[in-house]
Amino acid sequence: MHTVAVLALDQVLPFDLATPIDTFSRTRLPDGRPAYRIRVCAERPEVDAGTFALRAPYGLEGLRGADTVIVPGTAVADQPPSPAVLAALRAAAAEGTRIASICVGTFVLAQAGLLDGLRATTHWIAAPHLAAAHPEIEVDANVLYVDNGQVLTSAGAAAGLDLCLHMIRRDYGSAVAADAARLAVMPLEREGGQAQFIVHDHTPAAPRGSALEPVLDWLRANLASDLTLAEIAAYAGMSTRTLMRRFREQTGTTPLQWLHRARVRQAQHLLETTDHSVERIGGQVGFGSATAFRDRFKRTTGVSPQAYRRTFG
Repeated sequence: MHTVAVLALDQVLPFDLATPIDTFSRTRLPDGRPAYRIRVCAERPEVDAGTFALRAPYGLEGLRGADTVIVPGTAVADQPPSPAVLAALRAAAAEGTRIASICVGTFVLAQAGLLDGLRATTHWIAAPHLAAAHPEIEVDANVLYVDNGQVLTSAGAAAGLDLCLHMIRRDYGSAVAADAARLAVMPLEREGGQAQFIVHDHTPAAPRGSALEPVLDWLRANLASDLTLAEIAAYAGMSTRTLMRRFREQTGTTPLQWLHRARVRQAQHLLETTDHSVERIGGQVGFGSATAFRDRFKRTTGVSPQAYRRTFG
C-alpha cells in the first residue's frame, strides 16, 4: 500500500489539508482494497489551523518511509517554516520520496531548495511573489499543476485535487483515477489551465502618467479596428522603432502583443456578460476571422471561447 504523508504546518489552509486526505483515503483498487495509507504529520502535536486547532497523530518522523509527502498551503506563505521542517523535507527528497505541494505550499518547497532549477506553479495571485523571491525557479502561473517527476506543484486550492488525481493515475492507472474523480464529482482532466481563472481588467493595465498612456487609451477605444504597427506609431507621433522601444520599456511587451491581449480580455468580458455568438464577439474585438479569434483566445487563456463561456458565462 502506498503511504502518503500530509504535512500540517501552523496556519495550514483547511481546504488544502483536507483535499489530499479525503481524495487518497477514498481511492480504491479494482478489488476494493484501499490504495493509500494516510499519515497526517506535524512538527508539534497540535496545529493552529486559524479558525480551529487540530491534533496530528504523527510527528516529522512520519515523513520517513512515506512514498509521497504533500505540503498544503498556509496563510503565512512568505514565512519560512522551522529549520526542522525544512530538514525533514530535504531528507525525504534525498531518500527519493515524491514530494508535492498544494497552492502556496510551493513556497515551502522553494524555501527547502527543492525547486531550484525547476519549473513550478502556485496560486496565480502568489506567483509574482514566488518568482521575485526565488529567481532560481521557473514560475508558470498559467497551469494547474507541474510534474517534474519527483517534485510536483499545484496552483490554487481546487488545482490540488487535479494534482491528486494526476498522482493516482501515475500510481495505479487511469481506471482507478477515474473512479476517484467520480467520487469527487470532478473531471479526471479539466480543460485549460490557471490562465482562465486569472482576474484582469478588461484590458491590460496602463502605466499611469507615462508617455504611452494616451496611446493605450486610444488603442482601448479602437480594439475593433484593424490597426497596424505603422498606424499606431503615427498616432503616437513616433517612428515604429521608437514605439517598439517605448512599449517594451513601459509595458514589457510589443504594441501588437498588447493589442492582442487587450482584445482577448474584452472578449472574455463579452463572453461572460452577453449571449453574442463567438463569431460576433471575435469581430467586435477586432479579429479578422472566427478562426483567428479562437486560436488567439486559446493561446492566451488555455481554453476555447465556448469552454470559457460554459465556465464563466
